[in-house]
Amino acid sequence: MKVAGRIVADTHALIKSLIEPGITTEFLDQEAEKFIRKSDAIPVFKGYRGFPASICASLNDEIVHGIPDKRKLSEGDILSVDIGVKYKGYVGDAANTYPVGKISEEAQKLLDVCQECLAFGIAAAVPGNKISDISRAVQQHAEAHGYGIVRDYTGHGIGTQMHEEPQIPNYVDPTWLAFDERLKPGYCIAIEPMLNIGTHKTKTVRRRGWDIVLTKDNKLSAHFEHSVAISKDGPIILTLPSS
Repeated sequence: MKVAGRIVADTHALIKSLIEPGITTEFLDQEAEKFIRKSDAIPVFKGYRGFPASICASLNDEIVHGIPDKRKLSEGDILSVDIGVKYKGYVGDAANTYPVGKISEEAQKLLDVCQECLAFGIAAAVPGNKISDISRAVQQHAEAHGYGIVRDYTGHGIGTQMHEEPQIPNYVDPTWLAFDERLKPGYCIAIEPMLNIGTHKTKTVRRRGWDIVLTKDNKLSAHFEHSVAISKDGPIILTLPSS
């Protein structure tokens, strides 16, 4: 899983180097797929429930599941890129939100706080803690800065499949605490805060046979994710680059 995660992280590094005003998300998708396959891995998103691309590319108010296309990136956009690969039967999954050129202070703060939420969530992923400890760490930091936390989509277990149990929500709700699970060494999970400048509520639009998720009020959204292993000594981030 560390190798799968490293391929994911290195693909992200490639994407980051390519992002600039005027390029298309379709181009990013093509370059990502070539790199993943050259790394002896498979882009696990491609074909998943009919998804037509190798990466998810969600622009501005798109939260997740954005399909790469011929739209050109513009100065000031933010682009959330989610990448998953399978290597020798095991999956790595990570997301980053990237600035396109110079972005507004409002957008940069959203990105910074979302990354901080991920760090707080990872720090809480220790044996003996519960899933709700991760959720609470994310929620408290996000809400302290006034951001909406997406509730309709969560993090998840990860291993030989991209989506495994347990779910890892980014907020705490009494309705699911009865199913709250204690973390144990050997668990592997994907922690992925999704923060909105406005409401936490979402809407979907249908494109190419897939539901693209957007903010209900059309305000900006950010998404950061790491795959994490729970060890007896604490969390190990699996999706780190080779250098």
